[in-house]
Formats: sequence, C-alpha cells, structure tokens
Amino acid sequence: MAVFADRVEAGRQLAGRLTHLRGRDVVVLGLPRGGVPVAAEVARTLEAPLDVIVVRKLGLPFQPELAMGAIGEGGVRFVDADLVARARVTADELDGVERRERAALEVRVARLRRGRERIDLTGRIALIVDDGMATGSTARVACEVARGLGASRVVLAVPVAPADVVDNLTEPDEIVCDRMPTPFVAVGRHYRDFSPTSDEDVIAALDEAARRVHGRVVDPPPVTGRDVEIPIEAGLLAGRLDRPEQAAGVVVFAHGSGSSRHSPRNRFVASVLHRAGLGTLLLDLLTPREELDRANVFDIPLLAHRLGEATQWLRDRPEAAGARIGYFGASTGAGAALWAAADQGAQISAVVSRGGRPDLAAPRLAEVRAPTLLIVGGADTTVLELNRRAQTRLTCPNQLDIVRGATHLFEEPGTLAEVALLASGWFNRYLRASGDSADPGGPAEPGDPADPVGPGAAPSAAS
Repeated sequence: MAVFADRVEAGRQLAGRLTHLRGRDVVVLGLPRGGVPVAAEVARTLEAPLDVIVVRKLGLPFQPELAMGAIGEGGVRFVDADLVARARVTADELDGVERRERAALEVRVARLRRGRERIDLTGRIALIVDDGMATGSTARVACEVARGLGASRVVLAVPVAPADVVDNLTEPDEIVCDRMPTPFVAVGRHYRDFSPTSDEDVIAALDEAARRVHGRVVDPPPVTGRDVEIPIEAGLLAGRLDRPEQAAGVVVFAHGSGSSRHSPRNRFVASVLHRAGLGTLLLDLLTPREELDRANVFDIPLLAHRLGEATQWLRDRPEAAGARIGYFGASTGAGAALWAAADQGAQISAVVSRGGRPDLAAPRLAEVRAPTLLIVGGADTTVLELNRRAQTRLTCPNQLDIVRGATHLFEEPGTLAEVALLASGWFNRYLRASGDSADPGGPAEPGDPADPVGPGAAPSAAS
C-alpha cells in the first residue's frame, strides 16, 4: 500500500512534476503541519519562498475526524451543505464547532509565524502543498484563502489523493497530484513513515527557507554519525558524534539533571544545528554506576571535569581536527558548561544555555571568555531571575534572550524551535572558520564592536 518512504521523499517526487513553475513568481504555501515538510522540498527545488496557509477542519460533532467543512485566515469558510444535512447537524452545533476551530486557528497562526510577516501573495502564483488529500475540504478553503489574499493564480499540489476528489475540485486553477491509487483508504496508508510533524519542525522549516531565499543557506550537507565511547578516569562515557561534511565547528551538549544523551529536546536542537552545518556530540557525563548516586547529578565541578575530558577526546579525533568547539548546556548542564569553559586552556569558542542554571557556576563566571548566550523561558520566572543575576557576573560578550510564554522545559508549541534557531545563529557566528567577529585563535574579547551584547548589557526579548 505504501507509496512514499516519508514526507521528504514525497516532496521531492512532487517537485519533479512542478518544474514548469521554476523561475516564475511563485510562493509555496504548506498546510500545517504535515504539508510543510513536503512543501519545503518543493520550495527548495523551485528556489521559491515558503510560507504556511493555515486552515482548520470543521469536524462533525459526533465524528470529528470527518470534515463537514473548513475555515481559513481572513474569515474564509467552506461548508459541505449536503453532508451537514445528511448528518442532521443543527445550526447551533455548526456554530459551536466553528467558534472553537476559529479560536484554534488564530492561536495556530500566531504560534507558527512568531514574528514573521506573512509573505504577500498579491499578483503572485500561490502553490498550495499538502501531504495528501482525502475529502478536499481543507484544500478548497486553502485555495479560497490564497485567492482572497491577492493571488493571481492558485495551484494545488499533493503527493497522493483519490481520483474522484481531484476531478471534482474547481477552486484551484491547476491541480498536480503525483499518485491517485485505487483503492484509496487514507493518506497515511500511502507512507511508510507518517509520524506526526511538530510545530517545531514547521518553524524550523520556515526559518531555513527564509534564510535560503536570502542567500544565507545552501542545501544541508550529509551528516556522518556514530555512537562513541569516551575513555575517562572512571571508565567510559557513552556518546553520539554527528558531523556534517566540512562542519564549521562541533557543539558538545551538557544535559540537565535527570536527562541523558537520548534527550528528545537536545536531539531536536542538534538536528537544527546539523542543518546549519555544525557537528554535535551528545554524551552522558556520568557512568551508569555514578548515576545511581543522585548527588553526582548536581556535582557541578565533577560534571565540568567530565565535559573537559570529553572535549579533549574530541579534539584528538580526526573528524574534529581543527574545528572550533562550543558548549550547549541545559538546566544544571549549563552550569557545568560555563564552569568548564572557564578553565584555563579550555579554548571554547561559544556557550549557549537553555533554561540553564548559570548561578551554579557563580565562582567561575567572571573567568568565562567564550561569548555566552542565555536563553530562558519568559514564564520560567525563578530561573529567569537567576540568569539575570548571573549575567551581571559575566565579563565575556553575552546576551540574554527571553522566549515569551515558555516554561522551564520549553514544552509549549514552537518554543523549542525558537531555542534551536537562537542557538544556531549564535554558534554559526562564533564557530565559523573565518570571517566572524571572533579572533581566529579564540573567542571574541569583551568590547568588540561586533559583539551582539557587551558585558553587563541589558537583555533582549526574543519574539
């Protein structure tokens, strides 16, 4: 039954049928969430800008997965009057569903754009892309939304859909469908991997596409990775080393208490760094036996020493020869990263703290020379105050970025993606091999005019 390995492959195959749009004034519009990875591949092939077009399905009150219509930005709505009549949905029931979905749509728009302006469609070709189409309700509204926003022509493209739905759609000016299998059961049945797409994935794709359009990013290089064992005085530390070809630098992760190298949050951040051309080393800072003693999790000098041992091991690897090294620390791991970065001879080029506890490295903060970015959730008020106090002790170039609405673990949709993008920008600035504001032999000195924030400067708030 499966036709595509995953959404990325589906996007590449679909793009092959859309090359007639290359070089024209096209904006690719992905339908969140699942349509965005497909649309990102199409936009990359066509060298076109990427945006989202947000719509919400109006599900039957007693069977929400079955759409009786859909709504979109700009007040656009579509209702299948025949289905509503057959299902005996009352006007009050329809209004209730629409009010609920309209509120959810407005939240989704704000969440996914997060400070980005909507790309103007006036007089342009709107190429709407989804990962598949079952009933066509969402596609109909998306087409109407695009036309209402000024598009001169609307093209709908999907990897898979039933033939009768494709034949009956009149809203788009052109429909491109890669496969129309018979029988058609459900969109997900035609993918081997149809795992959910997160808001973080959507935001990261939009950011990468924006940088690509502005000439600041190329296709992500292939990543070579392997599990590693790092010899230390107490035994072996388990880790995972991943490095794209010609990586500008390698970021070593120091996780927080109760976490490990398998942390899904750190793995997500690492994947964004890979797309930015940076290598990563995720590792456990304690041996399995040491982890049994809970006190070790909060022994910052011990964790910092382990981080230093892992860093020296990394410098001796052929795949990391000559690469600049940065630290990414989360929670208590941020305290260990700053402690280790303060060591004489550490030669760490940049540090990023996510929801960190830099106060745990208070005795060493003034000795840190690596440019340091502190990222804290706006709703994590206790840790935010600790970071503000710790920032006053830093004498290196530093910056405090506040992710609005985020709590300590950045579990709110879109907030972890914002962390990853902030970290990616910071590391790219300071780990590049040449042409950055840091001196080729080490981190930038305080007072460098190119530093984003000098010692003791006021924090900024990330939108």
